[in-house]
Amino acid sequence: MTQTIGIAGTGRMGTAFARRMIETGNSVKVWNRSPERMSPAVEAGAEAVDIAGLSGCDTILLSLTDAEASSAVLESLAAAGIAGRLVIDLSTLLPADADRLAARAADAGADFVHCPVGGTVAPALKGQLLGMTGGTPAAFERAKPVLGQLCRRVEHLGTAGSAARMKLAVNLPLALYWQTLGESLSLLRGAGVSNDLAISLIADSSAGPTVLKNRAQVVVDTLGGADQPGTFDIAGLNKDLRLALQLAATEGAVLSLAAAAEPHYAQALKAGLGGFDGASLTRLTVQG
Repeated sequence: MTQTIGIAGTGRMGTAFARRMIETGNSVKVWNRSPERMSPAVEAGAEAVDIAGLSGCDTILLSLTDAEASSAVLESLAAAGIAGRLVIDLSTLLPADADRLAARAADAGADFVHCPVGGTVAPALKGQLLGMTGGTPAAFERAKPVLGQLCRRVEHLGTAGSAARMKLAVNLPLALYWQTLGESLSLLRGAGVSNDLAISLIADSSAGPTVLKNRAQVVVDTLGGADQPGTFDIAGLNKDLRLALQLAATEGAVLSLAAAAEPHYAQALKAGLGGFDGASLTRLTVQG
């Protein structure tokens, strides 16, 4: 099934969504607050439009920085008229924000699905993301053909807020892992074990999650002093970590490990490492 897809937000992921949608035969229109960032998507075959130009698309994907950006874009789309359209927000949000967006879309007469995804640019380009969706059953059924082109697995979790909770639950262990890996490597100080051997053994053990198995060389290079650009970088990890802590605080939950990791992310950001791979946090931890 092909259709006209509108994409608001052409950062790394938004551009990857555009390229994937074009590759699977859809007509794609894109908008971004900074017009120059639309160039890679346009070069891939998308049409650049103003934000009102997205309102006529069959499905509109939101790939934006935060809830404030998603809300502002949705308001602009509602003003342009999106009755009968499908809006899919792929951003990482707090549950209350996701539920508010769903209610606003419904007020505008649109179907709404919140679908934060697991995975970065490479799996997005291959249609191998993990989709965690929330919305009405009817909206979910309508969204499945599009999400099936982006994701290897799509699950309906209930409300928009439930999907938001699932995404934060998925990302929290990853954010903590880079700190944990640094602490484990600090036990090897003075042992004469090379970084590549240590990482190889950890990746080949029960202590090696998929992210380490897939990015072992990135970690080794980073530990060697060459910080690597991140597709899911320290700034993004920090944002999701803070969202998880904010949600926990509003509900009286205790995330002691997450709270302990937060100052280390602040240190990494202060060191100018926001755009680099999570392994840079590991390097800082090993160095003490």
